[in-house]
Amino acid sequence: MKKLKNSKNMENLKNAILTGSTGGIGSAVADRLKGAGYRVLPLKCRLENLQSLESEVRDILSTREIDVLINCAGFGAFRPHEEISVSRIRRMVEVNLTAPMVLVNLCLRSLKKTGGHIINISSIEATRHSKFSALYTATKSGLRDFSLSLFEEVRKSGVKVSSINPDITNTAFFDDLTFGPADDISCYLNPEDVAEAVMTVLQAGGAITDLTIRPQRVGVKKKSRGDTP
Repeated sequence: MKKLKNSKNMENLKNAILTGSTGGIGSAVADRLKGAGYRVLPLKCRLENLQSLESEVRDILSTREIDVLINCAGFGAFRPHEEISVSRIRRMVEVNLTAPMVLVNLCLRSLKKTGGHIINISSIEATRHSKFSALYTATKSGLRDFSLSLFEEVRKSGVKVSSINPDITNTAFFDDLTFGPADDISCYLNPEDVAEAVMTVLQAGGAITDLTIRPQRVGVKKKSRGDTP
């Protein structure tokens, strides 16, 4: 009887597609989702390979419906725009913006069936205009605006759409950049803070469409090495 009960519980798990689950914010979100009883379905393909992305998602959807889609993967470059290579511009747009929009396109019919939830992890940079952040800001602002517009489109179907905009978070995101979080713990978020925000959004009675999370204080430290063009 115990085995049958466990089997039934496994069948009742909610399914969550999550990008960027291998580290940083994505890893913390995956752990939090699993602890809350979700079956996390990380994507294995490179997000800029849209053909592989579509194939993998269609394989998932052929066997189950999706309750949650969380677009968490992303990277940045912060330097004069003319110093960024064309290939890096293309890849950032593909990973930060195109792939999330494609994933929503592929999953939306399933999410409408389940009354599901789309959460796009944007950035504080989507809410402001910073020096040397034009490219990154464009991708994250596009993702945030996509989220807000999409909610108006799908709200009658029961699907919720949320943009979460974290400020500076202590992850490997900054490993190859010229700056990073200051040493003072009050100057940065931890991945677990963002994961907790994800759960807050998922569990809210209404629809939280836009949520910005910031550390209490402002502070960064400069580093000697910089990001690649």
